[in-house]
Amino acid sequence: MKNVSRLIVAIITLLIIASLSTFTVDQREHAVVFRLGEIVSVKGDPGLYVKVPLVDNVRFFDKRILTYDSSQPDRFITSEKKNVLVDSYIKWRITDPSKYYVSVNGDEQQAERRLTQTVNDGLRAEFGKRTIQEVVSGERSEIMDIIKERADRDSRQIGIEILDVRLRRVDLPKEVSESVYQRMDAERKSVANELRSQGFADSEKIRAEAEKQRDIIITEAYREAQTIKGKGDAKAARIYADSFSKNAEFYDFYRSLEAYRKSFDGKDDIMVLDANSDFFKYLRGPSKK
Repeated sequence: MKNVSRLIVAIITLLIIASLSTFTVDQREHAVVFRLGEIVSVKGDPGLYVKVPLVDNVRFFDKRILTYDSSQPDRFITSEKKNVLVDSYIKWRITDPSKYYVSVNGDEQQAERRLTQTVNDGLRAEFGKRTIQEVVSGERSEIMDIIKERADRDSRQIGIEILDVRLRRVDLPKEVSESVYQRMDAERKSVANELRSQGFADSEKIRAEAEKQRDIIITEAYREAQTIKGKGDAKAARIYADSFSKNAEFYDFYRSLEAYRKSFDGKDDIMVLDANSDFFKYLRGPSKK
């Protein structure tokens, strides 16, 4: 029984020593081996590794792509001295665990503060060179490329690689938005008034042209009508003259009837004439002829 107990103790001791002497590296991690506080090796490949028990200790750092997303948008000033609110995020990962540990003591929050400071400094410089329209739409992609390249170059010094910097939203502060809206509203009203005035001027021009054409058409029609009427009257007069020239007595009789009709048209008309007047010669009776 004593031999069995000793064997069990020996096995347990060996297991404890083995557990203290080995460590496993996952494919998603970097492993940094420290000996008495100094870095002795970095394990990046997944597998089982050996260390000195009670002397070496191991720290693990994430190998995957990490995302820093600011909780509040940052404020920057454009070349027009206008404030804009920028909501951005950063994609990064650890490429050199030794530099990463030495620079930020392996603290992810401290690393993100360094990255944020670098990116914000770059954004402040780039936004200061551009107008609101350029940072919102015109040169947005160019700004992101410049910031990514600059931030990656600086972050390499602390063992970090910047994979992407994105400007998710670029908004105007409330007071600036109201000012811009009022200016846009005034510009649109000015354009609308100008178009309305131009339309009114065009309508007046069209109306005047139409009235001119109408007057021309009416004048020409009246002239043509008078010409036709004159020709008709001349033809009628010629026909009457031809007809009356064949019988002068009939012509006198017809003219007298026209005179009677016009003279006696009104019921209240009064005429005082001599009964032997020539006016009444066809009322006294038929002539000898």
